[in-house]
Amino acid sequence: MSQVKNQKLVEQIARKIKLLREKSGLSQEVVFNDTGIHIGRIETGQSNITVNTLDAICTYFNTDIETFFVELKK
Repeated sequence: MSQVKNQKLVEQIARKIKLLREKSGLSQEVVFNDTGIHIGRIETGQSNITVNTLDAICTYFNTDIETFFVELKK
């Protein structure tokens, strides 16, 4: 079975993650060193990340998935 990909949603998530990183004043390299997550591909919308990866990113930036998506709609 092939993976479903809503490119618009992937891009919205990518922008939100990039915003969280920039607001924290962190580079992609620092995030990678801290988490092991290659955030660069995610931020460009090239990667359709899993819920587990999104949860790890949210935890890293001290937010939860619910808040992440509520703020995504704003």
